[in-house]
Amino acid sequence: MPGVKRVDHVAYAVDKGMIEKWAWFHIEVEGGKLISRIDDAAPDNPDSSMKIWAIDYGSFGVALVEGIDRNKKSQVTAFVEKHGDHSVQHVAYDTGDLDEFVEHLNKFDIGLRGDIFTRQDGFGTLKQLFAKGYAEDDPATASFPEYVARPKKNEDFSDAKITFSQKAGETFYNQIEAARDAGDHSSMIDFNKIPSDWKVPEVSA
Repeated sequence: MPGVKRVDHVAYAVDKGMIEKWAWFHIEVEGGKLISRIDDAAPDNPDSSMKIWAIDYGSFGVALVEGIDRNKKSQVTAFVEKHGDHSVQHVAYDTGDLDEFVEHLNKFDIGLRGDIFTRQDGFGTLKQLFAKGYAEDDPATASFPEYVARPKKNEDFSDAKITFSQKAGETFYNQIEAARDAGDHSSMIDFNKIPSDWKVPEVSA
């Protein structure tokens, strides 16, 4: 059955001037390794952007995002103002087969943010997709899931390598900006569509 297989990375939104300090924490205290540093994900955006620093722990990663305000307030700045410094903006889940998983999501009318973003990351083909927020809210301040399919050897998830790119960061940043401009506060799921006969299953052994 299609589904999420493991946590790929956790993205924390951090306050202005805090990305270096939180990078120190994740690297020196927790033992992570800085594998990517993007100091402007949307350099051509005259209004706003964000920094993305990626830290690898071997089996999963952490992304630190910090807002860059220009003519407007960055979506990351808005998120931190609502939720606080080092708050979880999104969690990314590896699905194994993202195309198959999206077909599964569509059966439940799950609200997705754009199309699958595909790129070559040096290890093979990487696919990524953002969903809408868990709750009805400003898309800048709603937490949301990301779904990915990373290249791996012999379907071994422990072999998947965490990578980040400026183009992917810019693409997803612009998707949320477009939703803000459109005033789209819709959430990813309508719980009224839960079947009336659904019951909580027994706890698995």
